[in-house]
Amino acid sequence: MEGFNAFIDSVRDQVIDPIITLLVLAGFILFAWGVVQFIMGAADEEKRATGKRHMLWGIIGIVIIFGAQVIVAILANIVGADIGQ
Repeated sequence: MEGFNAFIDSVRDQVIDPIITLLVLAGFILFAWGVVQFIMGAADEEKRATGKRHMLWGIIGIVIIFGAQVIVAILANIVGADIGQ
């Protein structure tokens, strides 16, 4: 069982955590790009609306990722699993 736990820890550390980091970074970049579009297109209503949409979807993506992590941590706590977070 110890070998399996080591394998799961290794997969989490080397695969899952970097993927989560990249997804959060992508959400932040989308949000930042939306801010740039919103500011640069201040005179054009369509460009401002596009910037707002990008900001909104960036925030939604980040909230979903962190929300999923919280749900997994809560479920792991309920069943008594050690997920290392």
